[in-house]
Amino acid sequence: MSDTELSLRGRWLAFAVLCLGNLMIVLDVTVVNVALPSIKAKLGFAENDLVWVVNAYLLTFGGFLLLGGRLGDLYGRRRLFLIGIVLFTLASLACGLSPTPVSLIAARAVQGVGGAVVSAVALSLMSVLFPEGPLRVRAMAFFGFVMASGGSIGVLLGGVLTGALNWRWVFLVNLPVGLAVVLLSLRLVPGGRGEDGDRRLDVAGAVTITAALLLAVYALVGAGTAGWASVQTLGLLAASVVLTIGFIVLETRVAAPLMPLTLFRIRNLAVANVVGVIWAASMFAWFFLSALYLQQVLGYGPMQVGLSFLAPNLIMAAFSLWLSAKTVERFGIRAPLAAGLLLTATGLALFALAPVNGSFWLNVFPAMSLLGLGAGLADNPVLLAGLNDVEEKDSGLASGLLNTSFMMGGALGLAVLASLAATHTSSLIADGLAQREALHAGYRLAFAVAAIGAVIAAATGGLLLQSRPHSGEVRAAH
Repeated sequence: MSDTELSLRGRWLAFAVLCLGNLMIVLDVTVVNVALPSIKAKLGFAENDLVWVVNAYLLTFGGFLLLGGRLGDLYGRRRLFLIGIVLFTLASLACGLSPTPVSLIAARAVQGVGGAVVSAVALSLMSVLFPEGPLRVRAMAFFGFVMASGGSIGVLLGGVLTGALNWRWVFLVNLPVGLAVVLLSLRLVPGGRGEDGDRRLDVAGAVTITAALLLAVYALVGAGTAGWASVQTLGLLAASVVLTIGFIVLETRVAAPLMPLTLFRIRNLAVANVVGVIWAASMFAWFFLSALYLQQVLGYGPMQVGLSFLAPNLIMAAFSLWLSAKTVERFGIRAPLAAGLLLTATGLALFALAPVNGSFWLNVFPAMSLLGLGAGLADNPVLLAGLNDVEEKDSGLASGLLNTSFMMGGALGLAVLASLAATHTSSLIADGLAQREALHAGYRLAFAVAAIGAVIAAATGGLLLQSRPHSGEVRAAH
């Protein structure tokens, strides 16, 4: 079935399948966090090795996004989507049955490859299902909600599965979901043969940029342990920069480049990626550090932490599915993006101002509500900005690029702000401050820096994005 033969109902059904597949991928970033203590105890992980249950996934996920998106453009997006889902599902089975730490880390790395392919191709498939106009605006609003809420749902689901069953089920639960996505995709998602003409893969470019991304992510996730000024961190980052420069040179000399550099002449695509890096740096750090703040400062248990994140998710649902689409259709992408990011900055600032003995309803709920509202408003415009001006043949690459920006920004923000919080906390403990108060001060500093980052992202999008006049097609949709 081709996308031109799909009815409107068929498009939305295919879209729902793509969202389900992507939700499974997003959940897996955070669902494991709650199960880490159980994994450590049952498999005998050393303290320093446990972090690689998370980092192995992030490493390959970040490294293969660009390649996955381009392969979809060249060889068929549904085909790559199905390959990614199958790979992710089989790797989930391997994770759930892992008898040793090494086997679990290896399976998590394979999961990351499958997740990268799915994430890169799903967004481009959605852009093909819904050509630019009001339907794409609404579709991206739904997709933004799935992306933003998946992490919080993962925390709650991880707590339920680990508590009611055991840690293996945070992986095994993916099996029936993955099987359902494969079967529904074969029936509902349009096929497509990939790009016409020259389908040669730029192997040298693919190897170079994938290696550059792998080294960069490895440096960032290991910086907190190795130190930012260590030979390991600086050496890996320098190698990544050299490979990236080599990649750019290669792309100017090959007949069929992996990434046509002319893409970066598309102003909104370039701005969306810059905004994505800065915004993700703030939000990833907030998500990680706020969970620690709730547990280590306010004394919440794992289930209470998961339930606390329901507030921003419910608010995000209401505003992503209704207000965001309406505001984009009425005002374009620039104003809603800037407004959403400023609300996000306000929520982060409230976290930075929260006292050590803060209460949920007075200090946590208002801040999380603003973060949910801000994310609900901004998700849709940044996705539209990154895809609307891109030709269909490059939509997979643009999708992979946007996902890579979020991934790299998130890894960078988490590494920098977590390190900043830890350093400030250690300094205060050395000066004689109690551990709880020192932790609180470290988190407050990180939240304040994250708020500044969100303001910078708002200014970047608000000043540099081009927001087109609204077409008759948009107005006619009502």
